[in-house]
Amino acid sequence: MQRRVVMVVFPGFQLLDLAGPSDVFATAALLAPEDGYQVEVAAVRAGPVPSGNGIAVTARALGEVTGPVDTLMVVGGMSVPGQLGDRELVEAVARLAAGARRVASVCNGAFLLAEAGLLDHRRATTHWLSAGELAARYECVEVDADPLYIEDGDVWTSAGVLSGVDLALALVARDHGHALARDVARGLVVYLHRPGGQSQFSTPMRAMTPRSEPLRELQAYIDANPAADLSVPALAARVGMSERHFSRVFTGQTGLSPGRYVERSRAEAARRLLEVTAHPLDRVARESGLSTPETLYRVFRRHWRISPGDHRRGFRSKEK
Repeated sequence: MQRRVVMVVFPGFQLLDLAGPSDVFATAALLAPEDGYQVEVAAVRAGPVPSGNGIAVTARALGEVTGPVDTLMVVGGMSVPGQLGDRELVEAVARLAAGARRVASVCNGAFLLAEAGLLDHRRATTHWLSAGELAARYECVEVDADPLYIEDGDVWTSAGVLSGVDLALALVARDHGHALARDVARGLVVYLHRPGGQSQFSTPMRAMTPRSEPLRELQAYIDANPAADLSVPALAARVGMSERHFSRVFTGQTGLSPGRYVERSRAEAARRLLEVTAHPLDRVARESGLSTPETLYRVFRRHWRISPGDHRRGFRSKEK
């Protein structure tokens, strides 16, 4: 039996918040038609609804949505603050949520859930830029700005924009198992179901993107191959520069020295391995390029201010 997913939009919504999760559900329906999803788009008024980038989608009226709803998902967008006073929208979200099996939000769509009272005394996340405002505006919501998404009972919230894809993959995995979620991710060529407790931040987000194409390719190579020889001589040879010139150009274009960037990248790789594998620490150290558990402990503490073991235990408790 197909599961009915109602996506709530409004003028100025973020198109990716709608398109990403909708494509996950549609791909799941394609791969498993007998157990897939039926996606509907609804807004306060029926007809074309312009997104923030000007592309419009056709929606049905929220007032016309009747019958059982499996998943009610509210998208986000730059116009969300202006929508919080739309009582027709907020009350429609509250009404449909009361009869839905579960409720979800993407990005700052969490504000609309909070305005409808659906996040009261729950743990929730949103785009990191809006987390402080969400916490200040709704004091009864426990806001965590770090995870990609959070499940609290029958309410799921995700971080910014494309984390909605991770959230939708998690919902597919919950409904149909990780094998289907994996196949959907492969079909869409996206990350294989990143865990919700994974941070919104990553090493590439914390360093500037180099202007030159060879350095951008080198940065990607470093992030993808933490266990490789990433010494300055090896990296300089890879881009055909002298070591001195390479160090100067790399630092100038990324804001980090090559050694500092490599260490951060390896610390990030170690964190991912701790979160998504059960590898012992010596294997995590080896595969993240940090060689030994002692080096792993020292570098991890320096970058994340927590021991590898405590991080793994804390991450798993967040996932429960």
